[in-house]
Amino acid sequence: MKYGVRHQESYSRGELLLRTLFGGLYIALPHALLLLFLMLWSSILNLITFWAILITGKFPQGMFNYQLNLQRWGLRVSARLQNLCDGYPAFGLSGTDNNTMIELERPEKSNRLTVLLRLMFGGLYVVLPHMICLIFITIGAMFVRLIAFWAVLITGKFPLGMHNYMVGVMRWQYRISIYMGYMTDVYPSFSLSGNEADFDGNNSSDLLDN
Repeated sequence: MKYGVRHQESYSRGELLLRTLFGGLYIALPHALLLLFLMLWSSILNLITFWAILITGKFPQGMFNYQLNLQRWGLRVSARLQNLCDGYPAFGLSGTDNNTMIELERPEKSNRLTVLLRLMFGGLYVVLPHMICLIFITIGAMFVRLIAFWAVLITGKFPLGMHNYMVGVMRWQYRISIYMGYMTDVYPSFSLSGNEADFDGNNSSDLLDN
């Protein structure tokens, strides 16, 4: 699995102020209206996927692609609202983005037993322990975001350590989402990071999670 947001050499102060003041209006609102309907369909597909895996042991390719592209769209929007990258997020399940990336291979076989356990007890052994940790980590991310805002406004640069921390929080949430969505059988790790590489495979601005 590969999940990342590009760390830019420099950031636009103008875009930073626009997103902070009006991002909810011109980014969050129009995207959320469309994503709401797509997420409702995603929930229906999730139920169909459960039975497909239980019967065949496989996650249907078309449904997998839909869920993955929906995650990509969500990341494009979240990355901008968190000021992690500049530019306006593309609309659509087929939208592309040079600043964000999610790559995940569909498993050849899905474990029927763990799929059943996730449906029945996932809230107890997956969501609950992770959410307890994420409460504190997310509070930390709020302070990091505030400090990073002033750093970008003054210097035009987003401190790399702060960037990696915020991306790490999002990555952790993503692990839970794909596991509970049956997209992987690997239990989500309690970690902000994984194996490190950037978009060109060179350094730590994008983190890989195997």
